Amino acid sequence: MDENYETPKWLKIAREIQQLSQTGAAFAVTEYEKQRYKRLTEITAEIIEYHTTLEKESVQKVLMQHPGYATPKIDVRAAIIKEGKILLVQESTDKCWAMPGGWADVGNIPSEVAIRETKEESGFDVKPIKVIGIYDANRVGGMLEFFHAFKIIFLCELVGGEASTSDETLDVKFFSFDNLPALSVNRTNLKHIDEIKLHLQDPLRQTYFD
Repeated sequence: MDENYETPKWLKIAREIQQLSQTGAAFAVTEYEKQRYKRLTEITAEIIEYHTTLEKESVQKVLMQHPGYATPKIDVRAAIIKEGKILLVQESTDKCWAMPGGWADVGNIPSEVAIRETKEESGFDVKPIKVIGIYDANRVGGMLEFFHAFKIIFLCELVGGEASTSDETLDVKFFSFDNLPALSVNRTNLKHIDEIKLHLQDPLRQTYFD
């Protein structure tokens, strides 16, 4: 991760327009209002298309999958340590590595997300024991993200299971902290890794938060 990374101005503008569009559409009454907010979503997609290799139609489809009042999404990750090594999964989307985890579903408590996602992506059973950190996930650089998100990282105890992949993962391995593979930085980056190491060194360390 580039510690000096700053979100591009165009992406900040696109996110703000989409937030206004999504929230406005949620409260729109007349057809005229609905069409105006729909047009704002189209403008957002056009901005993203201009600055990336993505097609406007596909971007607009993604943007319209999240109706209602605009709020941050929640990404939950599990830090699992075995014999001084950290468990990482290879993401099928970018072939890079990350702690197991994913978006929280409605109805789940955060720790349940860590348990479920770890089982689905790695095959291992875990028990969350501590929150290591709560991060603003959009201020780390890496791949393009359209939506604002928070990231919660749990330190988890390995309690069972065995390594297995899923539709979302290509491989599952434990890595030494001084020999990490290429990281999928939107999911797991060196800032997260460094904080995990500090918590392992000091079990009484307080939860980090942005």
